[in-house]
Parts: sequence; C-alpha cells; structure tokens
Amino acid sequence: KMLGRVLCTVLFVGAFPSPAEASQGHISVVLLGATGDLAKKYLWQGLFQLYMDQVSSGHSFTFHGAALAALEPGQRLMFEVLKKLSCPADEAPNRCAVLKDQFLKLSQYHQLKTAENYTALSREIETLLRQEGLKEAGRIFYFSVPPFAYTEIARHINSSCRPRAGAWLRVVLEKPFGHDLQSAQQLAAELAGFFREEEMYRVDHYLGKQAVAHILPFRDQNRQFLDPIWNRHHVERVEVVLKETVDAKGRTSFYEQYGVIRDVLQNHLTEALMFLIMELPTNVSSAPEVVQHKLQAFQSLWGLERSSAVLGQYQAYDSQVQEELQEARGYVSTTPTFAGVLIHSNSLRWERVPFLLTSGKALDERVGYARVLFKNRAYCTQSGTLRDAGHSQCKPKQIIFHFGHGVLNTPAVLVSRNLFQPAMPKESWKEAEARSGLHVFGQPLSDFYTYSPVKERDAYSVLISHIYHGRKDFFITTENLLASWAFWTPLLDSTSRQPPRLYPGGVENQHLLDFEMVSGGLAFTLAEPAELLSPGGQVPSDFRAIQSKFRQSPLVSAWAEELIARLASDMEEAALRSVARSGQFHLALSGGSSPVGLFQRLARHHYGFPWQHTHVWLVDERCVPLTDGESNFQGLHRHLLQRVRVPYFNIHPMPVHLGRRLCVEEDRGAQLYAEDIAALVANASFDLVLLGVGTDGHTASLFPRSESGLEGAPTVVLTESPVKPHQRMSLSLPLINRARQVFVLVLGKGKHDITTLLSRVGHEPKKWPISGVSPSSGQLVWYVDYEALLG
Repeated sequence: KMLGRVLCTVLFVGAFPSPAEASQGHISVVLLGATGDLAKKYLWQGLFQLYMDQVSSGHSFTFHGAALAALEPGQRLMFEVLKKLSCPADEAPNRCAVLKDQFLKLSQYHQLKTAENYTALSREIETLLRQEGLKEAGRIFYFSVPPFAYTEIARHINSSCRPRAGAWLRVVLEKPFGHDLQSAQQLAAELAGFFREEEMYRVDHYLGKQAVAHILPFRDQNRQFLDPIWNRHHVERVEVVLKETVDAKGRTSFYEQYGVIRDVLQNHLTEALMFLIMELPTNVSSAPEVVQHKLQAFQSLWGLERSSAVLGQYQAYDSQVQEELQEARGYVSTTPTFAGVLIHSNSLRWERVPFLLTSGKALDERVGYARVLFKNRAYCTQSGTLRDAGHSQCKPKQIIFHFGHGVLNTPAVLVSRNLFQPAMPKESWKEAEARSGLHVFGQPLSDFYTYSPVKERDAYSVLISHIYHGRKDFFITTENLLASWAFWTPLLDSTSRQPPRLYPGGVENQHLLDFEMVSGGLAFTLAEPAELLSPGGQVPSDFRAIQSKFRQSPLVSAWAEELIARLASDMEEAALRSVARSGQFHLALSGGSSPVGLFQRLARHHYGFPWQHTHVWLVDERCVPLTDGESNFQGLHRHLLQRVRVPYFNIHPMPVHLGRRLCVEEDRGAQLYAEDIAALVANASFDLVLLGVGTDGHTASLFPRSESGLEGAPTVVLTESPVKPHQRMSLSLPLINRARQVFVLVLGKGKHDITTLLSRVGHEPKKWPISGVSPSSGQLVWYVDYEALLG
C-alpha cells in the first residue's frame, strides 16, 4: 500500500498529525500539461510547496502528472523535473529530504489522450481510496494546456472523471481566456456546459504576487488614513506599470495573435487597477463581496477610444516574426509590443482622475508596480535643505505597491513619510532595512516607510494554496472576465490597423516612448522620428472624411472614429449657432448602441459645447422604468448626462412610467410629452434631432407598418416593436420632420444591407420608416461609416 507506507514515513519524521487526526479526506491533484514549460518552471514547485505546507493538515494527497506523451517518455520527462524541486532556505534539511522523497513517491505520470484514459485515471483514484480506506475530499485538475484543448478535456472530466457525491471538484484554467469579447463568451459558454461557476478557478498569476494581493488588505487596515484622501480631490493619478527588458523572441507565434494589450494590460494590470479603484468591501476576505465590487468598478469605466492609447513596436520584431513564422521578407506586423493606455472612471470617487496602464517589451528595465500619486497643495518657503527633509510637505506624496524586480528587487509596499505611517501585519510584512544610495522615482528610499514580505513566495505557490483553500476571490470569475473583455475589445478593434511607433529597444529608446495626456487622450511627446511603412495598403488614418450625396441629402463618410469626431463637431457648431440665434438649443437624441461613442466623445472632448443652454429630449423610449438597463434614458445618462453640466430642468425624459404603470394610454404619457414640447420648443421645431437606422429600416421607435406615428399630426405616439420590450414611446415622423436639422448616424457592417437598400428606394415610410425622414424646412445630413456604406 504505497500511500500507507508514505504516511508512516512522514509520521516518523514528525511532519504529520496522528492517524486519528488524519481523517479530513484525500485530495487528488491532476496536472495536465505536466511536462510543459509552465509546469517545469512554476507548477510542480508550487504543488510541492502545497504538500510541504499542508502535509500536517489532515489531508492526504496524490499528484498525477498528465500529458499526451506515452507512458515511458512522459514519465522520464516528468521525473527529471521533480528531482530538481527545492525547499525554502528556512526548511530543515532532514525534513526537506524526507518530504521531497515522499512527494516523488506520491507522484505518477499518466497519458491522458482519450476518453478511456480519463476513465482509467478515475478508476485508479477510486481503487487507491478503497485500498487505503480513505474518504475522498476532492479533486483538482490544473489545465496547463492551450485553451483550444479546454473543451475536449472538460468533456472527458465531466463525463468520466468527476469525484463521487460529497467531494468537491476544482478546475484550474490558465490564460488566455479568449482574445476578445466574442471568443471569451464562446469559451465561457462551452465550459459552463461541463462545470459549475464555483468549480472553475481562472488564474491570473499577478493576483498571487504578494504586493498585488496585499492592495485590498492594505486599504482595509489603513481605512482611517486613506478614507479622507483616496478620491479625486486628493489623488493626482494612478499608474500601473509592467516593464520588461526581454523581447518576444521565441514567442512571436503567441505575440502575433495577442500583442501586449491582450497579454498584459487586459488581465494583469487591469486586475491590479481594480483592487486600487473598487469601493472597499465591508469584508475584504469575502469572495462574493470582492467580486461584486470589482464588477461595479468595471461598470464605472469610460469606454476606450483609439486616442486613449499610444502603441509601439521594437524594431527587431518584424525580422523575428519573419524568421520564426516563415513570413515573407517584406512582411510588416502592426502587433504592438508597447502600449500606454489612459482610463477614466465616472464614479464620484474617481471622476477626472487619470489611470495610466503601461507595459512593453525591450524596455530599459524590468520592473512592475502600482503607484498612487497624490496632489501636493503645499508651498514651502523654507530653504532647499529643509525642503528636502524626509517629512517635508513639499516632497511628492505617494503609495507604491512594488511587484518585484527593479532597484528594490523584491515585493514591497512604500508609503511617503509625509503621508502617514501605515499599519502592516507583522506576521507577514516587515519594515525593510535602510539601504543608502537607493532611489525610487527620484527620491531616496529613506523618504518612504518601506515594507517587504517576511517570507517571499512565488505567485503560483500562493495561488495553488488558495485553490486548496477554495479562495475564489483570488481568481477571475466568468462575469469578471467578460466585463474586462467588454471594456478592452473596442480599443483592440479600433487600433487593429494602426501602425505602432518603432523603437530600437533598451536604453536606446531614450524619450521615444514618453507620452502625455492631451485632449482626453494620449500622445507621444516626441514627433515620429521616421516615416513608418503602412502594412498592406491604407489604414484608417489615411482616409479623410468625404462628402457626397445619399438619398439626395448631404453624406459624410469616414471610418467610425473619425466619423463620430466629425459628427460631434458638427453638433457643437449647430448648438453654438442656435444659442447665438435664440439663446437655447433643443436637442432630441436617440437611444441604442450606435450613439454611445458619440455621447462619450461629446463628454470628453467638447468642453465648448453650450450645455448650460441646451435642452435634452428623447426621440424614443422603451416602456421600462428609467432605472432599467434597457432604458434609453439610462444609457443617455450613463454615457453623457452625468458627465456634462446640463441644468436639471433642461433634461426631459419621456414619461413612460406613470402611476406605477408603463405606457398605459389612459395615463396620457405621450400626450403630456407632446404638450411639454409645444410649451418649450418654438413651433415644436427641434434645433437638432439625432436618429439611427435599424436593419429593418425603422428609425426612432417607428417600425415598418406601424399603425401610428408615420403620418398625421406632429405629436408623440405609443408604438409596438417586433422585439422586446415591445411597447415604446416615440416622436412621430411629422414631428421629426419639423426639426431645423436631422442627423442620421449609421455604423457597422451589420447596417450595410439596409444602407444599400435605402440608396435605391424612394419615399416609402410604411415599408422603411427612415425613408420618410425629410425635414419640411430644415436640413437632413447622413453620417455613414465605411463599413455600413461599403461592407
């Protein structure tokens, strides 16, 4: 009985409790991809650390390495790795030797290639349990394999390798979890068919780094100091940075698919940022609370635009791609190896505070940190010597969570001495020894209270321990994952054809990659040193907005981002003209997804827009409460109204919710809105109406063959949509046509067919309501992006 002999030996050296206490059950750990790079470098060492830490916990263990290789070669490769395992320096040599020997005896290799292999593994585990008289506590399956293999492995585990009822299953998944929102949703849906959410542990190894893992506990333990200053009134900016000196050589196959944003920013740096900016849960050890607060932080972030990022690529990258991927000699890649991204939140705590995320390869140093830099309102009249003293209020004030490497070469937490002396848990963090001559961000280390871990631990060892303990707050939930991809995908799409700035690499980069915040976005501080070759023809920046005609009306067309910028400028010009003419501007806005980018552009870039003199009306509304996520007003509020200064009485939501009822005709909501328009808008003629177009030709909430709103009086009507929520309220076509100007925004390939159709049909509003838009004494302008226009 192999396991019994091991237990006896470990008991002999005093590493295990008595047999009576050793009754918490058996855990089988299965490492898939057991001979791969990640397993060799980190995972086996992490599993050995788990065994050393938990050998006296009352659980017994077996470790099953698995791969596609046949038994003999796979076993040989795996045990070559196991023989190189090491103990921490503070571990007694005798105990280390015994535990390592037992760990090797408890480890075995399996070829897992077919459904039969998984069935055989499960049978072997159950036979062992029966022979040793052990109760099964649970099984851990660690997927150290490419994501394309996840679904097949998941199917095998679910069908033939689950533990019996009463024991838990924990499935550990390594990134990448998709390459955009759609692929992440697909992978999540496939895995959800085999595992419950509580069974899945998605690893981001940065959450195991000691400085990152301590951000929330630090905020919690120092609430009394941080509560007054952890906000927009005191924080100047937040930086999360990972710099690497190595390049992508040997990994270009991966890098060509992912690039630096997907590889580092979307996961590692975003997770660290969430810990810094999320509202602090009452209990920072409660996984559900932490996850919920992270999701709320995601929802508060402004959408990213192309101007939110600066991108670079080290000069040798193209030649490395050509060599490793056998690309043609003239091949030019637009994959970024460097990125700086500016992020904002619309939360009250962080409004207008810039969050800067930066990462790159072939840079001048290897270092990672999260840095909160505070505003300094002090003016110091004393001489330079006094001003340079450690506690001087004129020195920079900052808190730094140092992930590792750099000049400190260790995880650390640093707090400026002129801020406060932090509370730190003495059992896990110690005050670092003074090191003269060392500077951090231009300041001597003596200017900081500096703390480092009592015992440094590898990130994977930390995370494997959390998997064992079932600590889900250190892993990425499905909701968290999809929220992150929903945030990053628009930027990835908008920059996919953007040529990155070339840089030589290392110290030779000098100031080439320095960037600054300009007009709500980022720009490199130095001009481009050389003209870049455009990869395979034109890219969006090569195009200028062109004007022509569409349905006998002016047409403005460009790539989506340039088009929205032009539309926002035209709207601001129209608003300024109207205010100059009449003292006010009546603007009616449509809902849906198309105008979201426009709303964000208006909020971020158009500070000259006369919001104080603007009345905001809705073109249409879904019959749901205004607080509902489906509400057009809710979307308008989230993306625009809460970010600009429109007087409260100038905002006019449609009254769809009266007397606790939704769009009931007897409540006269439509009639009341029409009366408000007649009372406030001269001649019921809006200065500007913004419309969109549905794939069926509907506009506002006027649908093909609508019984009301397509003709008759200029009023407000209740209508029926073919899709949920069915009930709607809408301006009628005659009321829209009384406007001085009507702008129609059409975006995306999905609108190409209807755009082509509309270019050929006449005035047939019964079939295609948008074709009935024709201002009687005003101007109609079409804003159509290239994808909708050209397909």
